[in-house]
Amino acid sequence: MSDSDLTKRLLDRIAQGDRTAIDPLLDRQREYLNRMLAVRMEPALQRRVDPSDIVQETMMVAAGRLDDFLERRPTTFRLWLRHKAIERLVEHRRKHFAQKRTVQREVSLQDASSAIARSLLSARPSKLLIEQEIRQQIHDVMLTLSSLDQEILLLRHAEELSNQEIATLLGLDFKTTSKRYGRALLRLSEKLAQAGLTQ
Repeated sequence: MSDSDLTKRLLDRIAQGDRTAIDPLLDRQREYLNRMLAVRMEPALQRRVDPSDIVQETMMVAAGRLDDFLERRPTTFRLWLRHKAIERLVEHRRKHFAQKRTVQREVSLQDASSAIARSLLSARPSKLLIEQEIRQQIHDVMLTLSSLDQEILLLRHAEELSNQEIATLLGLDFKTTSKRYGRALLRLSEKLAQAGLTQ
């Protein structure tokens, strides 16, 4: 797993002292961070904080800590930036909710269900209407999977991470992650087929 060639070039420029490369480097990840936070934020929190505000905070924090990242290179830049965004999200949860709250998996699974519905039905001309009809069924089927399989499907389809990135995040090896993703998707597809929801 590695960063894209353009990301590597921008990081190299920054490492060589070219601070003008920071903004383009961060801007390349803005869309991904917005998508990831939209999936991870509870509706109650989204009513109080816009995901784009957390992204902007993350960018500021990351810009100030880029030298540390460049010195250590603990993971890819995207996963490092994702970690910084999750830290900001946790801080906002603490600020806005007096009691400890866990991520509401129901919210995340709804987003993953929508993404999976779109991918499974991409060949159908009436896919938008069908997606609305089967989103809940996909969600219900996903709830029958293990927590790890749910998370892998969420990371793959809602956050659009690669299997290698998912393996890094979850501390698994690549082959195990690929197999678990394949099995989870197969079980999901089989159950959907039993319900007559796939071709």
